[in-house]
Amino acid sequence: MLIGKGSPNHNLTDRETASLVQDALASMDLTGKRVLVIIPDGTRSMPMARMAELFEAGLSSRVLALDYLVALGTHQPMSDEQLSKLLGKPVHDGVMGNSRVFNHLWSDPTTFTQIGTIPAEKIRELSDGLLSADVPVRLNGLIQRYDQLIICGPVFPHEVVGFSGGNKYFFPGIAGPEIINFTHWLGALITSYAIIGSGYTPVRAVIDQAASFITTPVACFSLVVTHDGLAGLYFGNAQEAWQAAADLSARVHIVTVEKPFQKVISIMPELYDDLWTAAKGMYKMEPVIADGGEVVIYAPHIREISYTHGAVLDQIGYHCRDFFVKQWETYRQYPLGVLAHSTHLRGMGTYDADAGRETPRIRVTLATGIPPERCNRVGLGYQDPATLNLREWMGREAEGILVVERAGEMLYRLRKTVDQTTGKSHEL
Repeated sequence: MLIGKGSPNHNLTDRETASLVQDALASMDLTGKRVLVIIPDGTRSMPMARMAELFEAGLSSRVLALDYLVALGTHQPMSDEQLSKLLGKPVHDGVMGNSRVFNHLWSDPTTFTQIGTIPAEKIRELSDGLLSADVPVRLNGLIQRYDQLIICGPVFPHEVVGFSGGNKYFFPGIAGPEIINFTHWLGALITSYAIIGSGYTPVRAVIDQAASFITTPVACFSLVVTHDGLAGLYFGNAQEAWQAAADLSARVHIVTVEKPFQKVISIMPELYDDLWTAAKGMYKMEPVIADGGEVVIYAPHIREISYTHGAVLDQIGYHCRDFFVKQWETYRQYPLGVLAHSTHLRGMGTYDADAGRETPRIRVTLATGIPPERCNRVGLGYQDPATLNLREWMGREAEGILVVERAGEMLYRLRKTVDQTTGKSHEL
């Protein structure tokens, strides 16, 4: 049964939010049970503190345990200080009142349990023939210590899966590296340009198939968060709550424009602390940048490409998909998730293997604290952020220049878009 409410025209009041959460929690038989809530980290806009407060009020008197697991994927673990800010109450040594708060540790093999394998034949079917391999499904072993799992997170247009949220909080959220790498590479083969904001995708189909191996009951709160508040909140099973939120997200998180821009400046908020996460300033803008145009990721506070994968990215650099595909024997040993991120940030392009020449569709420039020599080494442009006077660039849309404040969540699309494979245009 789906419980929820949302609108593209106005946000939920706090009273409406509290009522929806109370009704949802009351619909579950959780008396005497152990509950694990799977939540986003600090790189997602989300009223997590308020949700945790409502969970405490609705569950603490009747459950045996109410704990939290941060779905980090391959992001860095959060400190107690960061967790305290996220959850709205002091966290000390991973403990918040009577609740425990766990970081997912994707790189520690001792923390996982294998719950199944998706066979190659099924992968071929789900991926529309793009890939064919057995994919082991491993998840954080904590899920087996609880009687009820509750996903609680926002839904936005997403570069790998189409729209985030739902079972994505399991894969890659609390998954092992095998399926993380596989699903990200599948998304990269399809390309972010084609997949972002496109509804139910082959990557989502693989994630849902993997989630079918989970035997612990799963419920899901999917939220649609805007810069102004909470546009929608839906509760049900992971697929139905996600679908309702994705439908609303498509209405509130996508900005349609008439003409492409020659230059886009994405101003990244501080919730993104490395390029790995701030790359959303490229993903969400790529569809509206003209051929030969430029996106500038403006984030003076960022000084690292990736706290987790920076060393690998220094080796491989940033390239379009075909650069890797046409030199597969050279690059196949690198983590597929990192190759995928490389292609997502570099965007669409071509690679002439005979001439050894790569031709990206657009330019990507960093106006960050990452030094110019490192930008050059990984194949990205550099601009000193101190030389970028944002006021000079604002209000120049008629000239083909767009400045996006608090970039990274709103997806921009052209009303008429061009299929990068066929060259044909169509109306959105």
